[in-house]
Amino acid sequence: MDGARPAGAADRERIGELRAQLFAELGAYRGGELWARERASAARADESAAYVGTLDDVVVGYGIVEVAELRDGGRLGVVTELYVEPDAREVGVGETMVGMVLDWCREHGCEGVDATALPGHRAAKNFFEERGFVARSLTMYRGLASEESEPPDEPEPSEAGGGA
Repeated sequence: MDGARPAGAADRERIGELRAQLFAELGAYRGGELWARERASAARADESAAYVGTLDDVVVGYGIVEVAELRDGGRLGVVTELYVEPDAREVGVGETMVGMVLDWCREHGCEGVDATALPGHRAAKNFFEERGFVARSLTMYRGLASEESEPPDEPEPSEAGGGA
């Protein structure tokens, strides 16, 4: 059977394997290495949930969501990780997990949900947009350790012409 379910203790090892695959895949994208370093710690259990996606009862994906408290007391759901093995993509596993994440966020009083797609990861961006997500901000970064030895990246055509 295909679908998704809340992750349990028995899924911990498999999620660890999938998480390693996610970090390896995203390491190839701009910002991926730093993103992986940011995600080194686990989410707080009282304000987060984990789900696994399955094909024929085999875990092929996972997702983690947590609550961010806003300054005005509002709550925002944040999809911190969502991954499906490449051979299991395009069959609805990720979509099913996102549905469960959205339900969880509604149940926890969230007014919206954020998810991240790295620059250049067009498949991730398209996946989220097809599920009703829209870009609401861009995170800009400048490394300091090697700024003298490396020139800044040239802007992509879609990035030129605007900015702060």
